[in-house]
Amino acid sequence: MPAFAHSAEKVIFNPSVSQNVSEKQLRSIFSMRRRNWENGMPIRVFVLPDSHPVHKAFCKMTLGIFPHRLRKTWDRLVFTGTGQAPEEIASEQAMLEKIRQTPGAIGYISADKIDGSVRTLPQDKDKDNADNQ
Repeated sequence: MPAFAHSAEKVIFNPSVSQNVSEKQLRSIFSMRRRNWENGMPIRVFVLPDSHPVHKAFCKMTLGIFPHRLRKTWDRLVFTGTGQAPEEIASEQAMLEKIRQTPGAIGYISADKIDGSVRTLPQDKDKDNADNQ
């Protein structure tokens, strides 16, 4: 079971994103199944490299999936032509900057790297049942 609220990695959003996000929605977003926010704005997903320790911890602790399994999901979307992989960002500082500049963006960084330029939203577990996108 994901340790959603206890992870040292935090999901960050561009300030244009104002909705709450549940664990189930996060898994859907990062597996590239959900493509738009509730207001219709496209979701732009950014991730760190597979070998990055923050990426590994985020996948395991927040999404509840091993990084190689998530990569396999993205590869399948690309190879079948049914979707695309998220954009890979080289570092946490670059991730922060990319999220800050990209409307509809979502990503993650270590909690101690967060500044006031991006939003972290409370993740609402009760919303899982109400939101079936």
